[in-house]
Amino acid sequence: MALRLYQFAISHYCEKIRWALDYKNLSYETTNLLPGQHIKAMQKLTKGSGASVPVLEHNGEVIQGSSNILDYLDRIFPDKPLTPLDEATKTQALAWEKRLDEEAGPAVRCYSYHHFLQRPKIVVPLLTAGTPFYNRILLSLAFSRINEVMRKWMKINEKTAEESRKVMEDLLIELSEAYSRQPFLAGQSFSRADLSAAALFAPLFQPEAYPVPWPKPARIPKEIQTWLTQWQPQLQVLNKIYTNYR
Repeated sequence: MALRLYQFAISHYCEKIRWALDYKNLSYETTNLLPGQHIKAMQKLTKGSGASVPVLEHNGEVIQGSSNILDYLDRIFPDKPLTPLDEATKTQALAWEKRLDEEAGPAVRCYSYHHFLQRPKIVVPLLTAGTPFYNRILLSLAFSRINEVMRKWMKINEKTAEESRKVMEDLLIELSEAYSRQPFLAGQSFSRADLSAAALFAPLFQPEAYPVPWPKPARIPKEIQTWLTQWQPQLQVLNKIYTNYR
């Protein structure tokens, strides 16, 4: 059975897996889901274990969560491993990934959505990317409800957005310093740690390989524009990793 990735195109956790699959030169198919409507399908697929994406389906196996999927891919397709073989380096890479998953991922999501959810004409195409065209219409008509649900589900508000901004900045400083000392976060080769760092911050430097219609710079909220300008040097460090290995 072919590899099938169930995803939101906009999700930076899903980008981790798209990148890993491409890095390993694996052929796969994607099923793009609409936020909200995905819940029933994912609960059925995962037999009630949850509705979060990404989910990978392969040969009867259903693997949920980006870190679990990376484990699976390295086990089943060991060529071009993303998990270091050396135990000490592996521990370091997994620690970085866990921290980035738990801190960077939610922070980027909260900060970005807090501002973009105020601009439905920009965010609706991002949320519906890769799905049938009529979903844009449906989401636009129901956007006030979508906005309410997303803010409640992800705990997005002025306070949490400000806290997320600080988390991002602290991590960007730490990552930039780490890369100034060595080319990779763990050991002497590209690993899931580097992939996680660049993928989870990717929405902030908007790479072309990402399968969504990024807004033009003039349409990005002013506050985010100012922040991006200030933190461009640190973001470019991650953009370089993305460009070189994506």
